Amino acid sequence: MSPISRVIFASRWLQLPLYLGLIVAQAVYAYHFWIELSHLVSGIVHSGEGSHPVMTETAIMLIVLGLIDVVMISNLLIMVIVGGYETFVSRLGLDGHPDQPEWLSHVNASVLKVKLATAIIGISSIHLLKTFINASQYDEKTLVAQTVIHIAFLFSALAIAACDWLMAKSIQAAAKAH
Repeated sequence: MSPISRVIFASRWLQLPLYLGLIVAQAVYAYHFWIELSHLVSGIVHSGEGSHPVMTETAIMLIVLGLIDVVMISNLLIMVIVGGYETFVSRLGLDGHPDQPEWLSHVNASVLKVKLATAIIGISSIHLLKTFINASQYDEKTLVAQTVIHIAFLFSALAIAACDWLMAKSIQAAAKAH
């Protein structure tokens, strides 16, 4: 390898601090999850006491949706950290490990893009559901904007999946031609 090639190839390690930063963000989300869960539990416990207002089903649902949102974002972080590191930096050496994620064995940039797009749609769905449960708190412009953004995410994911499908078909066709 030429010196330039070695430098270019070694530059992938510049992503390591970024992945470590995402691990710190993951810890922040875990902390946030436990704070929100404690609010839910304390709200339910205190709702039986006369001094605190009763927690409504809607309030409980919104907190639970918030918890689901945190988990989905956390899952997205794991996909980016583990999949991105494995794809773009270095192998993790997890072959045969009992806890190796199923999807990691066949991850590549295309698979990662589709998985990320799907996760973003899930997160967007949770946000949209939370907004519509609390629709009276939002103006019509906000409701329409969030719906349009969600639809844009859906179309983007479909476009990514279609491009990946077309690329796979062209690779298969090229392989058959040889």
